Amino acid sequence: MLKLNLPFWLNAGELATLKATAQAWWETVEGWVQWPLLQMDPEHCHLTILDLLAWQRDITRFRGEPESLYRLRVKYAFINAVDAGSTAGLMRILHRLGVGYVEIEERLPERPWDVVVLKLSDSQLSDNPELLRVLVQQYGRTCRRYDFQTITPMTLLVGMADFNDDQQTLIATLQEPT
Repeated sequence: MLKLNLPFWLNAGELATLKATAQAWWETVEGWVQWPLLQMDPEHCHLTILDLLAWQRDITRFRGEPESLYRLRVKYAFINAVDAGSTAGLMRILHRLGVGYVEIEERLPERPWDVVVLKLSDSQLSDNPELLRVLVQQYGRTCRRYDFQTITPMTLLVGMADFNDDQQTLIATLQEPT
């Protein structure tokens, strides 16, 4: 916002009060002018406007979806559409939307060629079942089937011990009889 300044000899009394009032008025007008622009930002717009943006970007809110996740899906709709269809792109989409680390395996020898395996932790799968279904449906590869497998992290304790053994190398040769 433009800061109004008066010369020092006028910056006192009623003129200073008038300047402060004009400054407040133009800050209010600036807020009114910026409001339509703020409605194009999916993170801060009104929910009704967000629904219009979602319709425009081919996003449908699923049952029970939190508003914050809905806003993220609308915000990243264009870049997700660009990333769709590739393994690295699907990993980026899942990371952007807060699913986290995912392993994707394709064309495994013991399975049909069209099966794609998504390996997630148990908590990721239980926290986001509907989101994963929607993302695979919208951004997954065409003519592919997706299987979800869980990765269970386990802590492993290994005992280490130092032992000092002696090593000798002996070489034996055969002498031919003379």
